[in-house]
Amino acid sequence: MPLAKVLSCAVVGLEGEIVECEVDVSRRGLNSLALVGLPDTAVKEAKDRVESAIKNSGFLFPNGRIIINLAPADLRKEGPTYDLPIAVGIMVAGGRVIADVEGCVFLGELSLDGSVRHTQGVLPVVSLARDRGVRTAYVPAIDAAEAALVPDMTIYAVDTIATLLHHLSGEEPLQPVVSRRPCASPAARPVWHGVDFSEIKGQEHVKRALEVAAAGGHNVMMSGPPGSGKTLLARALPSILPSMTPDEMLDVTKIYSVAGLLPADTPLISQRPFRAPHHTISQPGLVGGGRNPRPGEITLSHRGVLFLDELPEFGQQTLEVMRQPLEDRCVTISRAQGTITYPANFMLVGACNPCPCGYSGDPTRECSCSGSTITRYQKRISGPLLDRIDIFVEVPRVEYEKLASEAGGEPSAQVRERVEDARRLQLARLEGKQLLCNAEMSATEVREHCQARMDEQAQSLLRLAMAQLSLSARAFHRILKLARTIADMEPSEIIHAHHLAEAVQYRQRASG
Repeated sequence: MPLAKVLSCAVVGLEGEIVECEVDVSRRGLNSLALVGLPDTAVKEAKDRVESAIKNSGFLFPNGRIIINLAPADLRKEGPTYDLPIAVGIMVAGGRVIADVEGCVFLGELSLDGSVRHTQGVLPVVSLARDRGVRTAYVPAIDAAEAALVPDMTIYAVDTIATLLHHLSGEEPLQPVVSRRPCASPAARPVWHGVDFSEIKGQEHVKRALEVAAAGGHNVMMSGPPGSGKTLLARALPSILPSMTPDEMLDVTKIYSVAGLLPADTPLISQRPFRAPHHTISQPGLVGGGRNPRPGEITLSHRGVLFLDELPEFGQQTLEVMRQPLEDRCVTISRAQGTITYPANFMLVGACNPCPCGYSGDPTRECSCSGSTITRYQKRISGPLLDRIDIFVEVPRVEYEKLASEAGGEPSAQVRERVEDARRLQLARLEGKQLLCNAEMSATEVREHCQARMDEQAQSLLRLAMAQLSLSARAFHRILKLARTIADMEPSEIIHAHHLAEAVQYRQRASG
């Protein structure tokens, strides 16, 4: 069999693309090996890795002129994922192994001793293979648990090329890995090891604002002097967020798999992401991109929290690139080679000081900044970006009595129960619309579930707030979404005046 065709996959964005590895072995001519199909350097070097791996595993490498084509030829092939399919193709085409590899996909990097190493993006490429009708996948043993998350697939864990070749020839068959689906039951929720709400002294109104934000998936901005607890509060926010659904777990796991950030002992990410990049981050680091596009921080925080501490210290152009992802909940990266879209459905939590020294408006310490300095500092965050934030809350200095008190606050578990109750109402209301919380509602859903369910007093209050605060159309819709969330927390199907008053009160902080 001088010609063999073996399937593999390439990662394009967060999805995969089937790659066919065609291997032709000719007995005529000098021994040589050519690799074509737009490979990058890592793929070109596969020739040497594969030959050494096969020989060091005790097999004879085929003699003759070997040509390997990775199709489609116009898709750039990157990384060492193709080592395993190239090795299998060479052995089958060279007649060293008699095996039927049709309908199987192979993924994995080879060591020189023949062992199979970890490869990135296993979950999305196995998912694609399943969607294209492939039902069997051979993956590195270390990635087998990740691949087993894909239903309706037979997964084989491969630790060495020798083990694989013995299996394909029928000498020593491997046992398939047992498939497992993610579970979102309360018992399966991972233990939270971060900051608990009970550890935070005082700041009850800020905790209330964060609870509302968690219940509806709203963006938050906290402002206050240094040491008042802004960072601590932000890091406690994930402890009250609802558990991820199985589909959310798979979405987040795909992102981290492609980014190469999925821990070897954690095939499934079941806890919502919390990302806190430093203010020196670049635009590609925040939104994604680079020469070979990779997910940025806003995609890595998908279905979780993106915390930007010292928000005014971020580069202004860096912050402005978030305006479109905050609205569309995705980010599109265009390059000469093509366009890639990454999901970016996250909660933005910002923290800032009121001025460069941090003590403007502080009752106990005098501010050393001039009025013009304070104005320039606050203008580092543009109006359009602030308009996309739902909740503005001040975090004042904590008094000694509260800090020294032995009394603990309400634990995160109790707060999370109320948040999950509110989310269940939202899921039932938005069923069939691919929406998970109030913050994701479009103008159509806002009219149906917010404007149409307000009493007369709430409508009058909203009309007055629009006139006095000069709110934009975007702010109008965000106030209604926030009021809907506050009503859901009671719960109340009708939005009353006190629900809207609290939503407007959070909005007032934008003018300060």
